Amino acid sequence: MPTVPVLDAKGQKAGTLDLKADVFGVEIRGPLLHQAVTRELADRRVGTHDTKGRSEVSGGGRKPWRQKGTGRARQGSIRATQWKGGGKPFGPTPRSYDQDMPRTMRRAALRAAVAAKIADGRLAVIDALEVADGKTKSLVARLGALGLKAEPTLLVVRELGAAVLRASRNVPWLTVETPGHVSVYQLLSVRQVVCERAGLAALEEALAR
Repeated sequence: MPTVPVLDAKGQKAGTLDLKADVFGVEIRGPLLHQAVTRELADRRVGTHDTKGRSEVSGGGRKPWRQKGTGRARQGSIRATQWKGGGKPFGPTPRSYDQDMPRTMRRAALRAAVAAKIADGRLAVIDALEVADGKTKSLVARLGALGLKAEPTLLVVRELGAAVLRASRNVPWLTVETPGHVSVYQLLSVRQVVCERAGLAALEEALAR
């Protein structure tokens, strides 16, 4: 059964939290994680790139010179691909980069990503993160008291309140997310993960279905 440390307000270990073995005690499969990350990054691509082909560039309405007798190579249009200002051959056109991945595989990848952080000892639990004044200085001080370094960190909260959202905007190394929006790429791209007890319980419950 996987266990994670529970930190108090001063960053000291106040106990451990047992997690379900069938949820976060799964095998860490590298190919599955790679597929999930590739899919997520591909879905972020807008795909609005576009180049004009030979039929789309302006000009070139007539043959530049006659077919025979000039000593030059035959040409049909000054907007052919070999001409300067001509169309681009096989250039990119608008398309979708979305990749399909079954829900069972997506959930399995998310379980494996959390399990990987637990195995590396880079996931900790706190009771709650309270930043009543909504100030960045207060949030950074609170995280510093927990013993967190200024390195890529994912904070999973049960509910993303206005105060926490406002306070975290100016912390470049911190990502705040709710259990329903945590992704495999977010988990694997950070150095440390901190979860509110209620947030981790909600994520565990969602992945146990």
